[in-house]
Amino acid sequence: MRRLESPSLAGRLAGLAGKPVGFVQRALPAAASTAVAKMAKHALERALNVALYSLRNRRFRGGRKLHSGLACTSGAVGGAFGLAALAVELPVSTTIMLRAVAAIAQEEGENLTDPRTGLACLEVFALGGPPTDATGVEADYFTVRAMLARGLVEVADFALDKGAIREGAPFLVRFLTQIASRFGIVVSQKIAAQTVAVVGAVGGAAVNLAFIEHFQDVARGHFTVRRLERVYGAEIVRAEYDRLKMAFAAAA
Repeated sequence: MRRLESPSLAGRLAGLAGKPVGFVQRALPAAASTAVAKMAKHALERALNVALYSLRNRRFRGGRKLHSGLACTSGAVGGAFGLAALAVELPVSTTIMLRAVAAIAQEEGENLTDPRTGLACLEVFALGGPPTDATGVEADYFTVRAMLARGLVEVADFALDKGAIREGAPFLVRFLTQIASRFGIVVSQKIAAQTVAVVGAVGGAAVNLAFIEHFQDVARGHFTVRRLERVYGAEIVRAEYDRLKMAFAAAA
C-alpha cells in the first residue's frame, strides 16, 4: 500500500536536482512538455509490442541490479545529449523498465505467456503517475486500475483472438492515451530534473536510476496486490488495503 499510495519519484528527483519539488515540476517549458508527451506515447507503443509478444516464455535473470544498471547506461546518454536524445533514449529506458517490471511479475507468480500479464506490466506506467489526475481529482491505485480496466480487457481479448494488434485501432489508441497521460507527466519530471541538475552523463544516469527504481517499487506493490487477489479474492484484499490506507493517513 505504501509503495502504491506514496510514490516518491518527485521527491527523489528534487533531491538529485538540489531544488524544491515545485521548482523541478515547473522547469520544463510548455512546448517541451508537449514534445515529451508525444515521445512518451511513442515509447509506450513500442513497449506494448514487447509486453504482448516479447515477454512470453522468458526467464528474467539478473534482477533489480541488472535492470537498474542498464537504465543508468541509457540515462547517461540522455544526460550527455539532453532533450535532443530523448526520442532515442526514452524507448530504450521504457523497454528496460518493462522488462524489470516483468521480472517482478514473474517473481510474484504471474504467467508471462498470458497477454493479460503483459498488459498488467504496461499498466505500471500509469500506476506510477501523479497522485491526482489532470482535473485535480485524487487518482489512487484502485481508481487508476478501474480507469484502465476496459482497455485491458479489449486489448487482451483482441490479442488472444487475433494474435496481433492493428495500430490505430480505436480501443488501442484509447488505452495507450490513458497510460500516456500519466506516464508523460513522470517523464516530464525526469527531463526537468535533468535540466536543473548537474548536467552530463553522471546526472543523467542518476536521474534514470531514480526513474527505474520508482517504477520497480510500484510494480512490486501492484503484483503483490494481484497475487493476494488470486489467493484471497479481490473484495477481501481491497477492504484490507483501504483499512491500511486509512490507518496510514491517520498516522501521517
